[in-house]
Amino acid sequence: MAAPRVIMAAPRVIMAAITGVTPEVVNRTRPERRDLADMRAAMKTGFTAVASVIGVGVAGLAYGVIEAHRFVVRHVEVPVLKPGSSPLRILHMSDLHLLARQETKRRFIRQLDALNPDLVINTGDNFCSADSLQPLLDDMSGLLQRPGTFVFGSNDYLVPKFKNPFSYLLWGRSQQATEPVPELPHEELRQAFTSAGWLDLNDKSETLEVAGHRLTLRGTDDAHHDRDHYEEVAGPPDGEADLNIGVTHAPYLKILDAMVSDGMDIVFAGHTHGGQVCLPFTGAIITNCDLDTERAKGLSQHGRGGHTGWLHVSAGLGCSPFAPYRTFCRPEATLLTLVPRP
Repeated sequence: MAAPRVIMAAPRVIMAAITGVTPEVVNRTRPERRDLADMRAAMKTGFTAVASVIGVGVAGLAYGVIEAHRFVVRHVEVPVLKPGSSPLRILHMSDLHLLARQETKRRFIRQLDALNPDLVINTGDNFCSADSLQPLLDDMSGLLQRPGTFVFGSNDYLVPKFKNPFSYLLWGRSQQATEPVPELPHEELRQAFTSAGWLDLNDKSETLEVAGHRLTLRGTDDAHHDRDHYEEVAGPPDGEADLNIGVTHAPYLKILDAMVSDGMDIVFAGHTHGGQVCLPFTGAIITNCDLDTERAKGLSQHGRGGHTGWLHVSAGLGCSPFAPYRTFCRPEATLLTLVPRP
């Protein structure tokens, strides 16, 4: 009778592996009804738990997709100007990651001109495909008639590619592609912006008169892909300027440290998406660079080399088409009103 005992025991061992219930293998060929009831109850509990986890995941993903379309304009006041200065309104826009089919986002971009900014600062990652360039320029046509500056991010140079989202969450930054990636028409974008009068700050510095203010601006190309050459613009601030401004796409500490140490009054950056996948109450869990999560978006201060400057990081208006979701981090553009410091 040894063979029948083993044959009947095998299914029960398999059930034990699934349910976590360890049956006693006894010298009989038919299980007791109580054993079967225990296993059925355990299986039901296990299936319920798995279904609950799947349900929560689906609900979270659905919420994230909805959140990614809840565009908002943030209003921020920064006490950075010299005493007695008149206010200066700066629209900071970043990380549009535009696709031609994204009509809700496109409509929001067209409405930004109604904010009447004195200056537009664009910190890169504007579009995701070659056929999105003209829609981008059409939607920004009003803003392009205003004074503006720009730097580029990786999604001005390269078409976005699928990357494992779990590695992004694990390492805190996206991994660069190991194979050649198709280029976007970045020189056409640059030409369109500069033809409209916007200043190219990719490893360049410029001076601009805006709304009665003399502004000196310096910027870097994309540090996330090692295109930055801050040494091209490094040096002391312009003592005759009303405001010294730094502009970069990715707020890596090496860039922030250098700009603030050189005396920049305020630095503008994007890239982080505000963390994109944030938690309630605690906020961002990653920044996609070496900036701390507490400053993944919004206004803060940065100190280095005996100087302290303001830092504004935009959470941006978009995200990769391969990760089209946000949680507790609405897509945004920000209108900063610069006012005299106390």
